[in-house]
Amino acid sequence: MGPVLVIGTGLIGTSIALALRRAGVDVFLSDIDQIQLETAVALGAGLELPVAQAPSLVVVAVPPRHAASVLAQASMRFPAATLTDVTSVKAKVLADAVFEGADPSRLIGGHPMAGREVSGASGARVDLLDDRLWVLTPTAESAADRRREVYALVSTCGAYVVEMTPNQHDRAVALVSHAPQLLSSVLAAQLAEASTDYVRIAGQGLRDMTRIAASDSELWTDILSVNATEVADVLTGVVDDLSATIAALQAIATGDSSQSAKVTATLQNGALGRALIPGKHGAAQIEIAIVGVMLLDKPGELARLFAAAGESNVNLEDVRIEHVLGRPSGLVEISVSPDNAETLAAALRERAFDVRV
Repeated sequence: MGPVLVIGTGLIGTSIALALRRAGVDVFLSDIDQIQLETAVALGAGLELPVAQAPSLVVVAVPPRHAASVLAQASMRFPAATLTDVTSVKAKVLADAVFEGADPSRLIGGHPMAGREVSGASGARVDLLDDRLWVLTPTAESAADRRREVYALVSTCGAYVVEMTPNQHDRAVALVSHAPQLLSSVLAAQLAEASTDYVRIAGQGLRDMTRIAASDSELWTDILSVNATEVADVLTGVVDDLSATIAALQAIATGDSSQSAKVTATLQNGALGRALIPGKHGAAQIEIAIVGVMLLDKPGELARLFAAAGESNVNLEDVRIEHVLGRPSGLVEISVSPDNAETLAAALRERAFDVRV
């Protein structure tokens, strides 16, 4: 493969370039933002595109509002190159690109399902795409050899392909990515004018739900605007459910306890939906048990804990850390299969860890 040209040296573009360089692929970079471009070059993601260089594959990693025109320009400038993009909206971007002159036989839409709550080349990671899903949206006009080349790009970056139509993709990401971003932001916005006395007692649940609210607001405005119809449809369903729950709570507040069943149903439906989210390695979620360990917040403590867990020969399904308010310590919650919980707890107690089961 190669040479590959990555247009747009933000978080995703630079991460793709780093992954390709890891695999020994020649990568060239282009960006109207010279600072981002220089940062990506300094990170070892590739070299600035020479004037006479013709890439075999072009990856467009610019915001959705610019992606169509950049794809069209790249198609005309590099008439032999395969074209793909990484925008999180597909139907409108690809249709507009073809309308503006992109060759549909060489165009394969793409969207790596990876990211961080930081942006820019400085936030890029060589392993950002490892073991992640990467949605490709070929159309009837996409040539078979071009599809194979983009498939190779995905696997070279360490990711796995999922094929969808552009419309299927946009409906899916509205549900699992775009609407959650807005909901996280709306929830976090409730804290902006809240008393600091209230906010200071926030626990891990609020942190989990508002983590992505720290994402780039300008980029997300662009994404949401391009996929506005699909996102609005998802949010309409959310608003309807919330409105029904609000009405039930208001009735309960006035003494109508019969409305409690509606609140319970909302919570139960949420649990059913949560259970459908894939677990580790994309498999179905499995039953887990939590072994809690209180650790001092100082260097070496986590390494000591993991070494002890490894010696117990118990596989760890997941790890989460909740820092204790006002104390230099944290509760490490280790997820294991229920059959292994007591084995792990006993092994850690033998090594003088403060186990909380």
